[in-house]
Amino acid sequence: MRAVLMAGGSGTRLRPLTCDLPKPMVPILNRPIAQHIINLLKRHHITEIIATLHYLPDIMRDYFQDGSDFGVQMTYAVEEDQPLGTAGCVKNVAELLDETFVVISGDSITDFDLSAAIQFHKQHRSKATLVLTSVANPIEFGVVILDDENRIQRFLEKPSSSEIFSDTVNTGTYILEPEVLDYLPINQETDFSKDLFPLLLEKGEPMYGYVAEGYWCDVGHLDAYREAQYAALYQRVKLEFDYTERSPGLWVGQNTFIDSTAHIETPVLIGHNCRIGARAQIASGTVIGDNVIVGADADIKRPIVWNGVIIGEEAHLRACVAARGTRIDRRANVLEGAIVGSLSTVGEEALVNPNVRVWPSKKIEPGATLNMNLIWGHAAHRNLFGLRGVSGLANVDITPEFAVRLGAAFGSTLKPGSQVTVSRDQRPISRMVTRSLVAGLMSVGINVQHLEATAIPVSRAVVPTLAVAGGIHVRVHPERSDHILIEFFDQKGINLSKGREKKIEGAYFKEDFRRAQVQEIGNVVYVTQASDIYSASFERHLNVDAIRNSNSKVVIDYVYAVSGAILPQILGKFGCDAVVLNASLSHLVPSMSDREVLLNQLGHVVEALKANLGVQVSANGEQLILVDESGSAIRGEMLTALMVHMILTDHPRGTVVVPVNASSAVEQIARRHDGKVIRTKANPTALMEACHTNPNVVLGGSGEMGFIFPQWHPGFDAMFCIAKLIEMLTLQQRDTFSMPRTLGQIRTELPRVSHRMLTVRCPWSVKGSLMRHMVQTHPPEVLDLTDGVKIFNPNHDSWILILPDAGEPLVHLYADSHDRGWVDETLREYRASVQEFVDRDHGMEDVQMEEVE
Repeated sequence: MRAVLMAGGSGTRLRPLTCDLPKPMVPILNRPIAQHIINLLKRHHITEIIATLHYLPDIMRDYFQDGSDFGVQMTYAVEEDQPLGTAGCVKNVAELLDETFVVISGDSITDFDLSAAIQFHKQHRSKATLVLTSVANPIEFGVVILDDENRIQRFLEKPSSSEIFSDTVNTGTYILEPEVLDYLPINQETDFSKDLFPLLLEKGEPMYGYVAEGYWCDVGHLDAYREAQYAALYQRVKLEFDYTERSPGLWVGQNTFIDSTAHIETPVLIGHNCRIGARAQIASGTVIGDNVIVGADADIKRPIVWNGVIIGEEAHLRACVAARGTRIDRRANVLEGAIVGSLSTVGEEALVNPNVRVWPSKKIEPGATLNMNLIWGHAAHRNLFGLRGVSGLANVDITPEFAVRLGAAFGSTLKPGSQVTVSRDQRPISRMVTRSLVAGLMSVGINVQHLEATAIPVSRAVVPTLAVAGGIHVRVHPERSDHILIEFFDQKGINLSKGREKKIEGAYFKEDFRRAQVQEIGNVVYVTQASDIYSASFERHLNVDAIRNSNSKVVIDYVYAVSGAILPQILGKFGCDAVVLNASLSHLVPSMSDREVLLNQLGHVVEALKANLGVQVSANGEQLILVDESGSAIRGEMLTALMVHMILTDHPRGTVVVPVNASSAVEQIARRHDGKVIRTKANPTALMEACHTNPNVVLGGSGEMGFIFPQWHPGFDAMFCIAKLIEMLTLQQRDTFSMPRTLGQIRTELPRVSHRMLTVRCPWSVKGSLMRHMVQTHPPEVLDLTDGVKIFNPNHDSWILILPDAGEPLVHLYADSHDRGWVDETLREYRASVQEFVDRDHGMEDVQMEEVE
């Protein structure tokens, strides 16, 4: 027996799920509805199937092909010019139907006993048997009334509430004899319920209704789609699962990793090649497709997640649908009944309210609140460059194809034949991205000097020596281990200016790439002497004799990074007694908690060995945390103050550059040494440029854990900082015969300043008005607008800084004073003020989107 699978529907009421997918290909339990129908037919020994197609026919043909992979034989009939209706499309294949056949809808979920229905048809010598079922609300279906012998007496297609005369409805499944098709005209749009069945009734042909038992759901609208999905998962309908039942009610695909701390309430289905992060909460009723990533601390309750979706850390999903390739970023919320179309992005901390529908390939901006359906418009282009280069989720935002285009865009802003250095950390993801960048550079005629895996200070230091037009360094982001950071610098080793970043962005988004002729394709040369160049210059900028005579014992923890391959060799030349920890290279990225454990261990080692100091190096050789002789950590503002104190002791009347948010201890120390302090914007590029362009600069400090020595090179360099620290400790002796000073002693000499920071959530759309409000509500004479809004209190020699975050919907509040009580009180006051402003200004503000037609 053959079956005709009606699969031509466009599924208008299922949009946006069917915008780029025919209705029968919408997934239930991660497999198309049509596949479940084919499985049902196969269970009842019907293996010859003719699929009638109209809307996006190639998607179904490409999926099922000849049907052999599914244990059936598939042929296809495509309604090319116009839809022929439910009956017309079957008439179109009449020559293939020479015996009793089944017609079944490709967009319903059922486990009816088709064998029993076929047997009923044959026993009653019926010409047309309609498979019927009873439903509570028949308004959306064709209602049928039968006599005592189950012969059809009357039916009405989709009655109004006043016309309902039965709860027995047509399910769209029919068993027919081929001769009934003779009643239909050729190549005309006709319908079984409206045209053929009334005609058969009028002609007195034997028509019967078989009232089937079992589950049936016409997946005609979004609520029905979710209902069918849950019915399948809770096994209220007999469908086949393509995954192993790992434990009762938990079906899991192959090569799927579930973190041991994740909490799952069954029943739940998780597809192949998925990654479920730490402490993720997955409630019963959840269906997760293949190749899905669920971030740490995500909380998902009964969503239907299609293949290839990425759910960020701390995201919340509630009984929604996330279609193919959707990205739901960190802390975003998608609520009950919402539908996010394929390839769309929900930005960080965005909110998609209940029952809102988002059409495919849309982008909801970070922090936005979406209250209306998003249909028109396109995905917004984001800026490529952030605070410190180009960053994004590894192998999600930063992919090989992205990196090729980025490399071509950068190369297109340089003269053909220019030289560029490329370097990276030791991680495999960085190697992959670097190779793609190199390919993009070569394609536009740029020659590459490849430094391979090395610390970023080495890359910056050798750029001027190699006489190149600029450099690129690729590394795992120092603050987010799942992100990649790509940094670009100019011929001096300084991060690119905003103007040059804009040129690269313009070339990238316009795809304005020049294409080199074959003979002009760039070349790659592997530079093997980068460490030697760095080491030689390193020595020239230090008092080597002081270090050699210091007798210092130093413990250095490299946290398994590439900087561990460089500094031990240099310090060894100086005869410095350096105990090295964790210097082997690792492809794994230590988490923040891992680094804290290692820092604690470093303190114990320093104390046990009676070392002068310990250092933990991080951020690919850029940042450091000191540990004093007692094993106590020195970091952040305390570390900045200590380094400023030591460098100005060595270079009185020198200039120090720090960002606007650094502690005022810097100014107090500078006054002791007749020094000068220059404040810059709170970003690395501004700091580097100020160190390079101002005279007599002896130190640049990020205010965190990074330091610039401008005479050496323009970037942060933790390795040089360690050597310089040993040198200064040796030279700054109390008198000729004393031992080198200890960090503990120096620490006691630093000014006592209370410097605290806290963070407040602030949507992107409110940041500008918040800053304007702060400026307008304070006298101009107490304001500093270098970056953010800094408000001085002359009575306390204190200040509060309101600084918007450059990359996230946040505002940072910094308070600084010698009076700790003033700091605490001021932070409380301004946090409440900012929160009140955000609530008032943002509140229930809608994102203005197009309404459904």
